[in-house]
Amino acid sequence: MKLTRTCLALASAALVLSACGSDNHNTVAETPPTPVTPQPKKNVIFFLGDGMGITTMTAARIYAVGEDGELTMDKLPETAFVHTYSNDGQVTDSAPSMAAYMTGVKMNNEVISMTPETKASDSAGKPYHASFDSTCPTGNGAAVETILEQMKAAGYATGVVSTARITHATPAATYSHVCHRDAENTIAAALVPGGAGYNAKLGDGVDVILGGGSSYFTPKESGGLRNDKRDLVAEFKTAKYGYASNKAEFDALPVDGSTKIAGLFTKSHMAYDLDRDSSKEPSLAEMTAKAIDALAARKKGFFLMVEGGRIDHALHATNARRALQDTVAFDDAIKTALTKMAVLDPELKNTLIVVTADHDHTLQMNGYAQRTGKTQAGKPGVLGLVKNYVNGQPSTDVDGNPYTILGFGNGPRRLATRGPIGDTELENVEFLQEAVVPLASETHGGGDVFLGAQGLGAENFSGVMTNTDVYGLMKKAIGLQ
Repeated sequence: MKLTRTCLALASAALVLSACGSDNHNTVAETPPTPVTPQPKKNVIFFLGDGMGITTMTAARIYAVGEDGELTMDKLPETAFVHTYSNDGQVTDSAPSMAAYMTGVKMNNEVISMTPETKASDSAGKPYHASFDSTCPTGNGAAVETILEQMKAAGYATGVVSTARITHATPAATYSHVCHRDAENTIAAALVPGGAGYNAKLGDGVDVILGGGSSYFTPKESGGLRNDKRDLVAEFKTAKYGYASNKAEFDALPVDGSTKIAGLFTKSHMAYDLDRDSSKEPSLAEMTAKAIDALAARKKGFFLMVEGGRIDHALHATNARRALQDTVAFDDAIKTALTKMAVLDPELKNTLIVVTADHDHTLQMNGYAQRTGKTQAGKPGVLGLVKNYVNGQPSTDVDGNPYTILGFGNGPRRLATRGPIGDTELENVEFLQEAVVPLASETHGGGDVFLGAQGLGAENFSGVMTNTDVYGLMKKAIGLQ
C-alpha cells in the first residue's frame, strides 16, 4: 500500500499513523509531553527595624563595635534609600508605612492595609478615636491584599515575629485590615482561625506567630483586654496550634512542620533587650531561628516578617541606650537568619532577604566629637559627652556647659537650664537624652531610611525608591503574580 501525500506530511510532523486508506479509520497519537521540572521553593524574609533611622543605625554601630566596625546590616551587598511619607503625612506612622511595604499602596496615617481614601476612624466614624474593638464604618475604604496573604494563597508557609505586641501596627499590617491601628482586639481576632472576625484570606492560618500582646487575646474576666469574653489563646489551641507563653514552652515548640506554632510571651510589648530576662522571654534572634526552622520544615517556600519593634518605643522615650541595644539585638536576628539560610539555601539562590525601617526619628548626633569607640563599662562611648577631637576636652555650649553626642529634636526632657553632666549619669540605663522642643513623647522624623538586600532578586534594590516600590520588587523576585 502506498502512502498518500497527506500521510507523509503527518508522519513528518511526528504523528503516528495507524492506517492510511479509505477503508480504515485514521488514529493519531500525540507525542508524550515533556516532563515538568519542579521549580525550587522560594523564600522572602523581610526585616523591619521600627523607627530605625540612619542616625540610629550609625549610633548603634558605634555603640556596639566602634566607628571602624560593621553591623551585619552594613554588610548587605545591595542598598537603597527609601522615602516613607504616607498618603496624608510628610511624616508617617508605622501603620501606613509598613502597609505600603506589604501592599504597594500609600494610605493615611493610622490606617492598616486599606485603600488610600480610608479615613483613620473608629466604627462611629470618629477621627483618631478608635477603641480596641473598632470596625470600619460602611463605605470607609476597602481592604488591600498583603504579600503575606498572596503568598499564603499561592501555597507558601507564612510567619510573623515581633518584639512588640503581635497586634501592633507593624505586624498587624501583614495580616489584618482596619481603619485605625488601635483596634487591637479586632486585629487579634483576624489572626485566629475559626472565629468571628477571622481573616479568611489567611486560609488555615499563619504558620508561625511569635511576639507579645496576650492581653488582646484574653478576656477581661481573665485579666486581659477583650470585651467579648472570648479566649483567643484557647481558640489557637483548638485550631491545633502549638502554643507557648514563656521561654521554656517556646523551647519545646515543634519545628518539624507538623503543626502551626504561636507564642505570646508578655501581656503587652516584650521587654527591651537590656531588661530582658532570658529565662522568661526569648530574644528576637531566637524567635527568628525558631520561625525559620518551623517554616523551612514545611518544604514549600515561605514568607517571614521579623520586626525589631522596641527600637521605636525607646526612641519615643528619648532613651538612646535602650534604642541602640535593641537595634543591636535586631542586627543579631539578621545575622542568625543569614547563617541559617546559608545552610538551607546556599548562596541564597532561592531566598530574598530585605532589611529596612518604616520611618525615621528625631535622634541626632551633635558637635564635633572625637572618636569614642564602642560603649563599655566606664566608657559611655557614643552615649557620652562631646569631647573635642583636637584636645579631648569636653565641648561646651554658649554658657560653658557640656552636652551629649546624642540628642533629640523633640521629646520629654527639655532642660530649663543646662549644667554639668557626669559619666555616671550618662551610663545609667534610665538616662534620657535632651530634647530641643518639649513634648510628652518624642515624634517620628521624616528622613529617608536605609534598605539593604541580599539573595534572590536583591540586585533590583538600588538607588532611591518609595516604600511601595519594595512590595513590587519582592513579588518580582519570587515570580508572584
